[in-house]
Amino acid sequence: MIIAALFITLFLLILLGVPIAFALAIASLVAILIEGSIPDLVILHQMLGGMDSFPLLSIPFFILAGALMNQGGITKRIFDFAGALMGWLRGGLGHVNVGASILFSGMSGAAVADAGGLGAIEIKAMRNKGYDADFSVGLTAASSTIGPIIPPSLPMIIYGVIAGVSIGQLFAAGIIPGLLMALALSIMVTIYARKRNYPKDAKFSLGRIAVTFKHAFPSLLAPVIIVGGILTGFFTATEAAVVACAYAFLLSSLWYRSLSLKGLLKVSFDTIETTSSIMLIIGGAAIFSWVLTSQGIHQIVADSLGFAGGNKYTVLLAITLILFIVGCFMETIAAITILTPILLPIALAAGIDPVQFGVIMVLNLMIGLLTPPLGMVLFVLSQVSSVPIERCAKATLPFLLPLIVVLVLIMLVPALTLWLPSVLY
Repeated sequence: MIIAALFITLFLLILLGVPIAFALAIASLVAILIEGSIPDLVILHQMLGGMDSFPLLSIPFFILAGALMNQGGITKRIFDFAGALMGWLRGGLGHVNVGASILFSGMSGAAVADAGGLGAIEIKAMRNKGYDADFSVGLTAASSTIGPIIPPSLPMIIYGVIAGVSIGQLFAAGIIPGLLMALALSIMVTIYARKRNYPKDAKFSLGRIAVTFKHAFPSLLAPVIIVGGILTGFFTATEAAVVACAYAFLLSSLWYRSLSLKGLLKVSFDTIETTSSIMLIIGGAAIFSWVLTSQGIHQIVADSLGFAGGNKYTVLLAITLILFIVGCFMETIAAITILTPILLPIALAAGIDPVQFGVIMVLNLMIGLLTPPLGMVLFVLSQVSSVPIERCAKATLPFLLPLIVVLVLIMLVPALTLWLPSVLY
């Protein structure tokens, strides 16, 4: 009864256009009022408890670092270097698109930041070279999901906080899957390039590579400092976010001299707005998750999965389907906050490592960012490319295949996610 009221209220509020953070909190309040014995103050306590975590301090700093890189022209220099490195391949700008996402992922752990900043540059360059709009938008959408898999990653930070799992190990676990995603997308680019006879966009030139590398070298040091510092234990993920932010500011303002006071104010206010939205979602999802857990939803789900077979791969398949469906309708951070306390105990009972499960969950929800009706990456790319949202969704569909293949691989081969953390930690 209470669980039914919780979900019915939530879906009605979402359909009415209520922001997801408020929809989660209001639905929880309705369920608590129906239950009758829980004090109303529990909502405030649970919301504040969900937001009161030291690692979550890294979120505004990583967001600001990504915004500073976009505003300060760092993103453009990374794209130019990737173009010199891979533009000589057939369908070169497609490979550049993927390569630039790998480089940018080491600085900003959000798919939406990749799509909004780097994506705008990529789509414009591909259009100018005569690439089809559906190919440009679809590939850019898919490649933007590499960002939250390769460290640093905002979704993995949130999962690590809720699951009590080492964020450093999660970051290390995402490196190989992220590179596999890039390889799978590059294979897709090669197939499209041959089928549509896309040209080589530039001749191979060591001189051009050297020049663009020289210009981009300070920018390329950012992921080395951030990721290297975390993986070697020199600083924590939260400290790494502060370092990333400081480095991006110094690079944009003093080295490249491309960040104006007006630009700094803009990215600061954008960061405040984005961080506030994320923290409200985390707070709303925390109370929603608490209500579900208090009503024994994890046991209900576990019993259902047990009835379906209960072995490791059956549980993984069932969880994957749940995550995919939820990802189509719910914002990533809210989904992680709500579902981790429900699904993680089931995964642990089935013998699935929590680090592997974290990568599976994040990649699953990244695929959800590319699917209607609420795929945030689709909305961002529709805005920056002036392509209707329906056409963006259709263009992205073929590029879901390589991502799903990688997802299946990391489900079936735990070593792909667990080998590197075991070596480094």
